[in-house]
Amino acid sequence: MIGHLRGTVLEKHPNQVVLEAAGVGYEVQIPISTYTSLPDAGAAVALRIHTHVREDALLLFGFATADEKTVFEKLITVSGIGPKLAITVLSGLPTPELVTAIRTGDVQRLVRIPGVGKKTAERIVLELKDKLMGVEAAGKPTAMAGAEPDLSPMELDVLSALQNLGCSRAAAEQAIQKVKDRGAPDTFEPYFRAALAVVR
Repeated sequence: MIGHLRGTVLEKHPNQVVLEAAGVGYEVQIPISTYTSLPDAGAAVALRIHTHVREDALLLFGFATADEKTVFEKLITVSGIGPKLAITVLSGLPTPELVTAIRTGDVQRLVRIPGVGKKTAERIVLELKDKLMGVEAAGKPTAMAGAEPDLSPMELDVLSALQNLGCSRAAAEQAIQKVKDRGAPDTFEPYFRAALAVVR
């Protein structure tokens, strides 16, 4: 099983990075938090890897930190949560805030993540509340910020990320517009989380 990859970034997207290692290009699925930590194409990077084997595929999931990987591997032990939804959950909240929400039983915060219904959120809390020892939690949730005017390359990444989480294009565009109207951070992750908070 592949547990770690060090290589060169060939291309990156909000949900995926292609790493070249020893002449082989590996497609690695990633959460938003890992995407925002990646260097530009051509730079070297190392990721912690979870290898998921299915009958028809061998899938790689990559993480910038040990905590991200730990939470991912705990999430996929929850009934009804596969790797794709686990990545979505990790993308929906910064890892420390996600851990805090699980530990405190904050179901309402979890159901704001696309694809997570009340029953799924309750299962996550029930099954993981006492299983995240050693994983850093947040003191307080971070405030959602606004975004930049006009569709910049970063905003296109936000649009793509929202769609990758299951939002329709129309809903994603409306969310971006709402955030634009509020005024604006200049980095991807706060922008994305602000849009995610208002998507319908």
